Amino acid sequence: MAQPEAALTDNLFYLQQAGDLVSNLNSTQYTHAHPPAYKNGIGPHLRHCLDHYELFSSGWRMGRVDYDQRPRRDHQAQIPAAMARWIQEQSDGLETISVADFERPLRVKMDGGSEMTQPWSQSSVLRELQFLISHTVHHFALIAMILHDQQLTVPPGFGVAPSTLKFEAGQSACAR
Repeated sequence: MAQPEAALTDNLFYLQQAGDLVSNLNSTQYTHAHPPAYKNGIGPHLRHCLDHYELFSSGWRMGRVDYDQRPRRDHQAQIPAAMARWIQEQSDGLETISVADFERPLRVKMDGGSEMTQPWSQSSVLRELQFLISHTVHHFALIAMILHDQQLTVPPGFGVAPSTLKFEAGQSACAR
């Protein structure tokens, strides 16, 4: 049976992965872009993820999270040490959430791309923690491609969905 606190501990794990990654990159590796293969380097992808964490952390207590109001901090996207500090701030913020907060209702907004105004939808702290995992892993997959392109080491399982890792582990266990 899944435990609800996993949504919190998993987010903290991914933020730790991001922090570990950033601490092992120099500025050139962190900002390297290779158009047209990828327009942005690692920094902007991490900045995008951390924007979402910051908006969640600053809004969940008020019951409203607007993911369209991203601060888009260029400094953190360009300077690995600034990103490392921001990652730690967001981790510290998540650690203030308790399992008792998980069912707290939230109104959430995010632009879906159409010209129409996007409505606010109903969610919860737990559901948004789950969204943050999915969103972060997706961007980690893009970062893994950038690392491969630079011939840098990609940590095992980095950017691979947790369900895929479990499936693959089950497949290899069956093959034995």
